[in-house]
Amino acid sequence: MKQNRIKVLLFLCFGFFFFSTNHTKAQTILLDPPEIYLGVSGGATGSMMFFNPKVQQSYLLGYNGGLAFRYVTEKHFGLQLELNYSQRGWREANNLYTRQLDYIEMPFLTHIYFGKSSRFIFNLGPKFSYLLSEKVIENNTENSIQEQHIKPVHFKFDYGITAGLGYNLKTKKAGLYQFEVRAYYGLGDVFTNTKSDYFNNSNHLNLSVNLAYFFQLAGREK
Repeated sequence: MKQNRIKVLLFLCFGFFFFSTNHTKAQTILLDPPEIYLGVSGGATGSMMFFNPKVQQSYLLGYNGGLAFRYVTEKHFGLQLELNYSQRGWREANNLYTRQLDYIEMPFLTHIYFGKSSRFIFNLGPKFSYLLSEKVIENNTENSIQEQHIKPVHFKFDYGITAGLGYNLKTKKAGLYQFEVRAYYGLGDVFTNTKSDYFNNSNHLNLSVNLAYFFQLAGREK
């Protein structure tokens, strides 16, 4: 199962690299000078886990926030690097059990946009994360203790694919304002998954709704 996830990650990265290379060769319109932005973002998250065997859950609400660096060298195409703090975890049905997992994240994104001052955006790429802390918020499992209630997170390093859709409003003097909805699918497990373990899968599923503000450090003001 883990080998299949690695293959999926490599396939997506290769496909994305292929798209980027062909895009560059076929229709590159270079920006001179390139647009460079530095921004801050924050918003709400909704998280759960993909457990196999299945565990009934509802979304655990939290928040995230961080810094972003955007480098746009071509028309419609650029790169974005981020450093974020994010609350994840899961909430089991009927408020039986809730655990919060706090991560520091580093997404490496290809940034695609359409428009000039008003831009529709699409971000896609891998995200790497490291667990900072975990805590049990709610525990009503005295009569129904399950495997996920007693096991701590084993794999603190996490990786996966993230994608977002959003809208930018670029102003001449007041910076750039952004709204984005983003999804994340983890390719790594939080619990061990050998043949003797209970769970075959225990990976993250996450949605976020964010607002961001960017300062334009370089490039043409339009």
